[in-house]
Amino acid sequence: MNSIHLTRFLLNSAMIQAPQRPPMDFSHIFSSFCPPVFLSFSSSPFVVHAKKNSKFEPVIKPSNVEDDDYDDIEDDSFLDEFEIGEDMVDDEGYFEDEYFEEEAEPSVGDGAGGGGISLAGTGWDKKTSEIAEEVAMSFDGELGIYAFRTLLNASIQVRIERLTNKSGSPTMMDIESFSTEYRARLHEAESAGSIPENIVLEVSSPGVERVVRIPQDLVRFKERNMYVKYVTEAAETGSSSEHDGIFRLVSFDSEANTCTWGIADVRVNREKSGRGRPLNKKQKEWRLELPLHCLRLVRFYSEI
Repeated sequence: MNSIHLTRFLLNSAMIQAPQRPPMDFSHIFSSFCPPVFLSFSSSPFVVHAKKNSKFEPVIKPSNVEDDDYDDIEDDSFLDEFEIGEDMVDDEGYFEDEYFEEEAEPSVGDGAGGGGISLAGTGWDKKTSEIAEEVAMSFDGELGIYAFRTLLNASIQVRIERLTNKSGSPTMMDIESFSTEYRARLHEAESAGSIPENIVLEVSSPGVERVVRIPQDLVRFKERNMYVKYVTEAAETGSSSEHDGIFRLVSFDSEANTCTWGIADVRVNREKSGRGRPLNKKQKEWRLELPLHCLRLVRFYSEI
């Protein structure tokens, strides 16, 4: 067994295969789940990729290596750089989002990292979206749909969130359960002829730097450090300028539609006081009050 096959065996055994579990009707897992320390793997939300009548076969590989090249890899040194550790999940078994970073800047409502719904304009978009909502409701308030997107190549991409934990991240079981139920409902719609056959389904978590929906998610994720892009308006000239920073939410006034931010205790902010120093008194007391309409983008911030 060469090094890459050993790696795939270890990953599949430790992270995917559960004892006494029946085979699942999923085709494979994308080559996007991996910690930052493992070669040049990209870091993305955990994804289950399923097709009708497919078999479950998890696959994890370096994004810059083709399938035909696996047998040519003989260097075992990279195995020492990767360790399957308990720090990948929290105490309750939820995925720690540090390992699921987005590759591109999300935009609000893009149907992906920015949440919301984005339809390709096909004749079956609305039906599949309605089915997804019905499936989410069947989990008794435990799961919700963070983002939903359809593509012209007959693909559906769904990002689900767990509504009952502080991070909003689903467990692997959540993703599997939602995928199984949604795939079954899609199969019924396929048989009825209301949607095309062999639709490709991708179900994932929202990602490490998920966009915070305004205003409904502000209080929910108050304890998270956030990247905030905002504009300020000059009363004298009527002009506006764009700014950004890493902040923490101090307060939110739902009646006045305003929010107050303080400086987050993160490395990039501490370094402004000097390398190795904590936030100074002025930084700790600094406040920024903004009307909600001045917020252009708010998302989780990760130092990883």
